[in-house]
Amino acid sequence: MRYTQGGGLTAERRQFRERIRYEAGERFTRGDKTAVIAKDLRVSERSVERWRRAWREGGMDALATAGPPKLPRLSDGQFAELEKELALGPAEHGWEDQRWTLARIRAVIAFRFRIDCSMAAVWLLLHRHGWSWQSPARRAMERDEHAVELWKKDVWPQAE
Repeated sequence: MRYTQGGGLTAERRQFRERIRYEAGERFTRGDKTAVIAKDLRVSERSVERWRRAWREGGMDALATAGPPKLPRLSDGQFAELEKELALGPAEHGWEDQRWTLARIRAVIAFRFRIDCSMAAVWLLLHRHGWSWQSPARRAMERDEHAVELWKKDVWPQAE
């Protein structure tokens, strides 16, 4: 289940799901079959199989909820500093063009704050603070349509 604004399950919903997993764990000890448990608890057989594997390896404790999702790794103050860095532009950070990509922002975060995070985490961080992806509204005035057509006709077939 996905939520907008980087949300997640409520505490009540996490507890509800945990109770279902514990019920499955009790039925594992009785030796009930996976298909029967899945049908009775109204969940998929794959979920029951995953829970059974966790139960075998760690007992009932392995079925406990993992808690709420992680908070963003950058504090509000650090994000304000990141915004200042991004305002300087990619050229200031050593890139030739003026495009901020997730990979580049990730590199700035790693260099500036010594925090390694995934591209998805960078996207969620930006999204939570109201950033969105942008694309040019129109083509560049400098674009030479004739040169582009020649390149498509002559160079591209050879490159393929």
